[in-house]
Amino acid sequence: MIKIIASDLDETLLDTDGSLNQKNIDAIKAATKAGVYFVPNSGRGYESFEDNLVDLGLAQQPHQYKISYNGAAILENAHDRVIATNGIPFNLAKGVFDAGRTFDHVSCHVYLLDQLYIYHQTPTDAAYMASRQVPFTKLEQPDINFLKNRPIMKVIFETPDVKRQHELADHVMATYGDGVDVTFSSGRYIEFNKKGVNKGRALLQLADLLGVDHEDTMAVGDNFNDLPMIKAAGVGVAVANAVPEVAKQADVQTKATNDDGAIAELVNEYVLKG
Repeated sequence: MIKIIASDLDETLLDTDGSLNQKNIDAIKAATKAGVYFVPNSGRGYESFEDNLVDLGLAQQPHQYKISYNGAAILENAHDRVIATNGIPFNLAKGVFDAGRTFDHVSCHVYLLDQLYIYHQTPTDAAYMASRQVPFTKLEQPDINFLKNRPIMKVIFETPDVKRQHELADHVMATYGDGVDVTFSSGRYIEFNKKGVNKGRALLQLADLLGVDHEDTMAVGDNFNDLPMIKAAGVGVAVANAVPEVAKQADVQTKATNDDGAIAELVNEYVLKG
C-alpha cells in the first residue's frame, strides 16, 4: 500500500507553463484525506513552491513534509521546520562555483537554505525562473566569500546548450568529483550536490522518520536528477514526457504527460482505486 508519494515539480507535477493542473489538485487532496503523505521532492528551494502547497491544502500543515535542493533539505511544512540538511562545505562549494563560472553564457546559482544568489543570469534562465516566480538576489561580482559562514545547499549552472552542459560538468567533476555529485534537470540545469546527497536518499530518510516501509513509497519524475528517487522508491514512476533514459529505469510510466494530470493518473490507479 502506497503511504508516501514523492513528486518532482517542474515537468512532473506542474504543467509546462508552471501552473498546477486541477486534476492533480483534486487527486492529491483525495490522497492526503486518505492518509497518504504527498511530498514535493524538488531541486528548487522550498519557498518557491509555497503557492503550490497552498493550492494543495498542504501549506504550513503539521505532519506534512517537503524535500528541497535535490535532497539537501527535508522540512515539515508547518513553520518550515527543518528536519535535516546535508549541504556542501563552503570551500567545496566555492571551488565548484569558481570552476563553473569560467564558462561564458552560463548562469551561476548558489542556493542557501532560505535564499538564492545568482551571478551572470542568462536570458533563458531569467525567463524560466520568472515563470516559476522564484525569488533571488543578484550577485554583481563572482565572489561568494561573504557566504563563508552560511550553509550552502547546492551550486548549479544554467545553459540550454546540451554540449556545453556536459563540458561544464566534466570540467567541474575533473577537480571536485570526489566531493560532489552532478545531475541534470529541465533540459538546462547542471546541478552539484554534496556527494551522496540526492532525492532518493532524502525520500528514504523521511520514510524512516515516519516509520514507513520503503516498499510503501512511490516516487515520480521526469529527468536525471529524479532517477535516485525513482530507483529508491518501492514504485518508481516516470511521466509520459520523461527523458527516455529515465523512463527506461522506471517501474511504471504514465500515459498522461505533466500537462494532462500525470499525478492524478497515478493517485487514481495506485491509491484511490478499490
